[in-house]
Amino acid sequence: MRITLFPPQAVHELGRRANQEDSIYPAQGDATPDDRLFVLCDGMGGHERGEVASSAVCEGLADYFLHDVKADEVLSDGQLQAALEHAYKFLDEKDNGEFRKAGTTMTLLCFHRGGCTAAHIGDSRIYHFRPSSREILYKSRDHSLVFELYQAGEITYREMKTHPRKNQISRAMIAGRDNRQRMDVVHIADIQPGDYFLICSDGVLEHIDDEELMDWLVADDDDNSKRLRLVEMTKRSADNHSAYLVHVANVQAEAGDETLADDEQTVRFNAVHIHPVLKAEDDVRIVPEENDEAEATQLGNLPAVETEGGQKRRAVWWIVGALCALVTIIILLLTFIL
Repeated sequence: MRITLFPPQAVHELGRRANQEDSIYPAQGDATPDDRLFVLCDGMGGHERGEVASSAVCEGLADYFLHDVKADEVLSDGQLQAALEHAYKFLDEKDNGEFRKAGTTMTLLCFHRGGCTAAHIGDSRIYHFRPSSREILYKSRDHSLVFELYQAGEITYREMKTHPRKNQISRAMIAGRDNRQRMDVVHIADIQPGDYFLICSDGVLEHIDDEELMDWLVADDDDNSKRLRLVEMTKRSADNHSAYLVHVANVQAEAGDETLADDEQTVRFNAVHIHPVLKAEDDVRIVPEENDEAEATQLGNLPAVETEGGQKRRAVWWIVGALCALVTIIILLLTFIL
């Protein structure tokens, strides 16, 4: 398939931070309808190390795609993995030996003859919207501590939004580490004219939910007006916040399109398929996943967390145990006296 894009729209805001740790590719103002690669990284690590990590990964991915990927061919998973390793090389070159390593999230969109490949590490988000039917077709699953707690049943769906450790992530690209975090990759071939793709850092979503994002996209505005509206919607965000909005203008079918990889609706980490089912005020469940081990590394292993729900369950079991012990003691005393 051949995909034509409208001019992509970038948001790159400082928020109420002293420095900008988000990096985007292409740089703000540089994107054209001919671009096919879009990258967003949200750095972390403090002491001006976050922006070093995010810019290094953006630069490394862009360098690989520029020299080793042909725009008119299908992007293979092998090429994508090689691009990630190339970005890690750029990141490792920035390692200064400090104990606290620089790190970053990574989100990537690449449009090619096979459709669109989306990949991410961390909690920066990827969306695929179809405003014509008011659908979110794909929403990346955050690699975050709160999601792991939610999966384990320790907190509720709504508690994820307000949990005091909601900003801690369970996967990141970290300089100078031998263990490379894997990326979640989705292949998208169901692409129609009018579809939107959005990649954004978590700062964009501080005060915006999915329904508000859909309302924003279906509004009768041109894409630049949508960009300005997103800047307005996120002006209360304390964190750096960045985004790329990519609007599909046309899709030209080609022979062999029916064989293209398309796992958008079946991949287990599509968060569209994670549904809160309310049985009581805060009672939820999720669609189960298979063999998805929890990885607890933000910039090192995260300590175990006991949530309010876990504390209540523990208290109940202590009370039950104490009552059982008391009953046993009373029976033994009665037996002895009689």
